[in-house]
Amino acid sequence: MGSHTIKLDSRNVRVTGNLTVDGDQVVQNVTNTTIEDQFLEINRNYSGAGAEDAGIVINQGTADNAVFYYDGTDNEFRIGTTPRFIQDGSSIKWEIDGGAFNLSNMKVATTPTHDNHAASKKYVDDQVTGGGYSLNFVGDDSSSISISPGSTAYFSGGTNITTSATEEPDQININLNRDLQGIDSISTDRSNQDLTLTANGTGSVVIEDVLTFSGAASTPTATTVTKLYNKTPAGGGTGLYFINSNISSGAEGELISKKKATALAIALG
Repeated sequence: MGSHTIKLDSRNVRVTGNLTVDGDQVVQNVTNTTIEDQFLEINRNYSGAGAEDAGIVINQGTADNAVFYYDGTDNEFRIGTTPRFIQDGSSIKWEIDGGAFNLSNMKVATTPTHDNHAASKKYVDDQVTGGGYSLNFVGDDSSSISISPGSTAYFSGGTNITTSATEEPDQININLNRDLQGIDSISTDRSNQDLTLTANGTGSVVIEDVLTFSGAASTPTATTVTKLYNKTPAGGGTGLYFINSNISSGAEGELISKKKATALAIALG
């Protein structure tokens, strides 16, 4: 009844049944502790909803204590150091002072052997700069260009194309200028497909230079729009023909030159 202290002064003490200690603190002044259990339960009597921190503290003497613990608020494991703990009231229950917690580095194997293994900084650096991966750009014609790690890919615009890149978010912008210059030819990519030039609003399609008509292989089909084309000159003397299903019942007509028109006027009096 006196001091409530039991001292076992023996080289070995074995408890063959369960041992339950109902107290506030267990202090072990031993050199090594060997535990047979496969799992250790920490924070046993906690019955909350998962918002409490729990983990392992490694005493570092006068230096900051090293801690590996589960942060219940953010639902994540943390490794770091803290200069002190805060005590929960008068009981011997300590909590990490989040404001004074400093994250520490964790060393892992240089080369991961599984897709879900943590990778070291060296491994990541080697993959980026040492030839681990390459970047391929594939065009519509299935041709590709491979960019090796450590190389720089440049997107250069021509006379009518401008390019720009932004870091956040990562994107490359390719813009086609409003005024096209230095274009040698424009063609459609499908057989027998029309090429349409359309002005905006009341604007017109303006040709500021010589317009050349190549020889037509055959007379086009008449439709409700006027079609101009070039063939061997006939009575009109121009070789420039038109056809429209609403004109002369769709019969082909040739534009008359000034010389032919003057001759006809004289001949007809």
